[in-house]
This record gives sequence, C-alpha cells and structure tokens, in this order.
Amino acid sequence: MTTRLAPSASAERAGGLPDRGSDHDHAAVRPGAAVVLVAAALYLGSVVAANWLTVHVGFVPVGLGQDATAGTLAIGAALVVRDVLQDAAGRLGVAGLILTAGGLSFLVADRPVAVASLVAFLLSESLDMAVYTPLRRRGRFGSRWWQAAVLTGAVAGSLVDSIAFLTLAFGHHAVLPALPGQLLGKAETALVVLGIGTGLRAVLREPLDRAGA
Repeated sequence: MTTRLAPSASAERAGGLPDRGSDHDHAAVRPGAAVVLVAAALYLGSVVAANWLTVHVGFVPVGLGQDATAGTLAIGAALVVRDVLQDAAGRLGVAGLILTAGGLSFLVADRPVAVASLVAFLLSESLDMAVYTPLRRRGRFGSRWWQAAVLTGAVAGSLVDSIAFLTLAFGHHAVLPALPGQLLGKAETALVVLGIGTGLRAVLREPLDRAGA
C-alpha cells in the first residue's frame, strides 16, 4: 500500500519534523488553509479578549469554590489553539502571532496587565512548545497522541502562565491564593475546546484527510 505524502513534505523537513514512514508517525501532516485561518483568528481573539476581560470584568467563579480572572477562560482556549497553529504555521509563525496579540492587547487593557500578559504568554508558550513538539510527532491531528500532546503542553503552559501573570500584574502575594482558580479555569476551557476540535475532526474526517489535516 502506498503511503500518501502531504504536499508540504519539503517544508516539514525544513521545519525539523521527521518524514512519515508509517501509520505510527503522522505528525508532519498539517491542517488545511481554512483551519489555519480560523485558528489564527481564534488565537488572536482569545488573547485580546483575555486582557479586556481581566481589566473590565475582574474575577469570576470557575467552580469548586474557586475564582479566577475572567480572562483566564479565554487563555485556556488560546493554549489549545496555539498547538494547531504550530502545526500549520510553524514556531516562527506562532511567535509572530504572540507578539501581534500582545501588541493588540495594549489597545484594550491597562499597560501593567498587557505587559504581564505578553511576558507570561511568551514564557508559557515556549514551555508549551517544548512539551508539545516531541509528543506531537507520535500521532495525527485529532488522534489520541495529539490530544495527549495538547493536554500535556497546556498543563505545563498554564502553570507558568498563571504564576508569571499573577506575579507581574498583581504581585507575588497574589500567586498562592489565586493560582488554583487560574489553573481550574484554564483547564475547563482547554478541555471544552479540545473536545470541540476532536469532534469536528471526527465529523469532517474525510474532508480534513483530503486537506492534509
């Protein structure tokens, strides 16, 4: 049986991802153009919304008796979408979107919040990328390995993002009291977005396979 190679195979090799030699190694398969555009819009919107919500809404209940900044819910979505964008646009593309989102955040949030958000996101996204990348090579977009890679990277990124943001925006004294709620809020949204993405991948399996997702 002949193995189908995606048109972007040469670009994938240039980006440091291995060639696909078996059904076990499908990491180099990238989402299609429509997925890329939607994911980029969701990512930028999530980061900007997170900063606006933090400034204008403040803290909200997230369950289990915990509160979190309202922007935490949007960041949980951004952490999952970031991984799709890495597959589609590469690491430099993601870095560019992070800086773009950070710049836009200065238009909707106070300077201390925008700066804290940008620094925290640069740190958390770097860790997320370091954790996600090696795990991602084990499975296709939407597979169990992909889900595991997204969740593991999101957990690591959430921890760093929460600690860095709380420290820079509110002071180190706010970290311990607010950290449980921040992590819970991010986890809730990340699971919802991951579930939606996995469901769409199952429903649109044939179109996405043709598109190389």
